[in-house]
Amino acid sequence: MSDTTQNKNEYSASNITVLEGLEAVRVRPAMYIGDVNFRGLHHLVYEVVDNSIDEALAGFCTKIYVSINEDNSITVEDNGRGIPVDMHEKEHRSALEVVMTVLHAGGKFDKGSYKVSGGLHGVGVSCVNALSEHMIVNVFRNGKIYQQEYSKGKPLYDVKTVGDTDKTGTRITFHPDSTIFTTTTYDYNTLLERMRELAYLNKGIDITIEDKRPNGEENQNTPTRQDHFYSEKGLRDFIAYLDENREQLMPEAIYIEGERNGIPIEIAMQYNNTYNENIHSYVNA
Repeated sequence: MSDTTQNKNEYSASNITVLEGLEAVRVRPAMYIGDVNFRGLHHLVYEVVDNSIDEALAGFCTKIYVSINEDNSITVEDNGRGIPVDMHEKEHRSALEVVMTVLHAGGKFDKGSYKVSGGLHGVGVSCVNALSEHMIVNVFRNGKIYQQEYSKGKPLYDVKTVGDTDKTGTRITFHPDSTIFTTTTYDYNTLLERMRELAYLNKGIDITIEDKRPNGEENQNTPTRQDHFYSEKGLRDFIAYLDENREQLMPEAIYIEGERNGIPIEIAMQYNNTYNENIHSYVNA
C-alpha cells in the first residue's frame, strides 16, 4: 500500500473539524433553513418575523412592519420591548450581540420570558445574521436607540447609542449573502401570504408588508405595493377567507378555544357544499 493510500484511510484527531461561532451555519446552511434556494431565502424573513410574533404572544407587541427594500434587503420592525442591550453576565458583552451572534442564545429558553414561541429557538435570528452579507439592528429601549452592524455574522463594532426615542421595539435590516443563496430576489406574493396567515393566526396584531422596489419585483409596469392585515376574530376570519368562494352551510364557523396541560388550543371549522376537506394545522412549541 502506498503512503498516499494509507494517509487517505487514516482517521484520527486531525480529521476532526471544529467550527467556531456561526461558521457552522455558513458551511451547512441547509441544516438550519432547509435549503439555499427560493424557500430558504424566504425562510430568513420568517425567522425574524417569528421573533416579533413571540413578543406579540407575550403581550408586548401590537404592530409588525415588513418591507422589501429597493436593494432587495429586508426590514422587519416591531413595537415590542426591544432586544435587551445590557451586559450579559456570562458572555461579558451586550445581550444584543449575544442574541445576534451566538447559536442557542435567546429569551425562549427562559420560561418566564415566553410562554409559547415559534421559529428556531435561539437559532433563527443568529442564522439569518450568519447568512447575510450585511445586517443592521436598531433597538428602541430605555429612551435610547441602540445600534450594531454585522457582516456575515460578525459584529463590525460594539453596541452603541445613536439617538433618543420615545418608542420601544426592534428594527432589523438584512441583505442575504449572494455567495450562499442561488437567488437573492424576494417574491412579494410569497411573503404576503405568510403575513396574511400570521395575522389570522395571531388575532389583534397589526401587520403591514410593503415592496419598496421601484417597479415591483420583475414586471416594470407593477407599482410599489403595500398590504395591511389585521384580524379581530383570528381563525374564524381565516375560515371565512378560505371559504369565500364556496357556499357555506352555516352562518358562523364552529370555534373552540381552550387549554390542555398548559398548552393553548384553538380550532375553527366550517361546512360548505363541496366534498373535499381542507385542513390547515399550525403549531408553536
